[in-house]
Amino acid sequence: MILPDIPLKSLSAAVLVAAGGIAAAPAMADDFYAGKTIEMVVPFGEGGATYVAAKFLEPFLEKHLPGNPQVNVRTRPGGGSILGANWFQQNAEPDGETILFTTSSTSNPYVLGMEEVEYDLAAMRPAYSLPFGAVIYVSPRTGIETPADLHSPDMPLIYGGIAAAASDLPVLLAFELLDLDLRAVLGFDGRGPARLAFERGETNIDFQFTPAYMSQVVDMVEAGSAVPIMTGGSVGDDGVLSARDLAFPDYPSVYEVYEELHGEPPSGVEWDAFQAIGATTFNFGLTAYLPEGTPDEVIEIFEETIAAINDDPEYQEQSQDAIGGYDLLPASAVTDSLSEALQPSDEVRDYLRTLLNEKYDVEL
Repeated sequence: MILPDIPLKSLSAAVLVAAGGIAAAPAMADDFYAGKTIEMVVPFGEGGATYVAAKFLEPFLEKHLPGNPQVNVRTRPGGGSILGANWFQQNAEPDGETILFTTSSTSNPYVLGMEEVEYDLAAMRPAYSLPFGAVIYVSPRTGIETPADLHSPDMPLIYGGIAAAASDLPVLLAFELLDLDLRAVLGFDGRGPARLAFERGETNIDFQFTPAYMSQVVDMVEAGSAVPIMTGGSVGDDGVLSARDLAFPDYPSVYEVYEELHGEPPSGVEWDAFQAIGATTFNFGLTAYLPEGTPDEVIEIFEETIAAINDDPEYQEQSQDAIGGYDLLPASAVTDSLSEALQPSDEVRDYLRTLLNEKYDVEL
């Protein structure tokens, strides 16, 4: 696999321009976090992309937040992230000392109005987001070597995931869009455990988000025990989720694979649903939320901190292998767009609810 030699700033720049740039923030209080400890809640088990990214960001937050606080990553798995998010809603104080760091496994159930959801994601305040991609790969035992082989595997395809309405949703929607015949086994506590099931041969098609793919799967690809097939793609200049992921320019996007398999670009509600959920998942892949009522001063502190991290040569170098080289996006580039993305069209929402209910027995 060939990775780019420079940090991937295109997505960050595009979103910043769309957001109208960063408003100048007042200088940070040099000692705001002095002597304090920040708890970063990851509502998944260890080993998945969220945990890997949180642990990677931990020392950079400690280095650049004013007062150099200690940052502790705490996992609270269960319910496909819902239990950890509910805990955050009920217990986190709006003092900037507790962060919910999570994925669309948390936002999707909120958007879909699942009964178990007790958190109000739209009322929380985003502190920053980390864009990332997703790579779908298969076991060589399937006989699949290229996307053209997806409809004729040597054995039934078995996929392992967390929950249909969680961060698995855009990939399950990709499978629907591409009309793949496979069995989905759900209920894992995170993408890490799902990957281990793949390694044990219990499943034979899997995906990992960029941080976990970089740290856990690249070695499998090089050893010949995993075959990368495609990525979720990235939003191009035309606003369509059709471009190749900047971290994986050698792998085709779902959009390209559809064109190869069907001879025409994707369209219809199935494509609209994949694009809506996929864009939200990948563009704002990992988002750090602060509780409702968190003061502007804290948001401004994170605004400057994120800029400092992006400019840190150590971050620029290490992020290439750890998270794909993506820049962090500050609150000014995230808040409005993320709020809008959490409100899909009625047609897309109805399609998603029907699919999840009829195929995956998700009661909404």
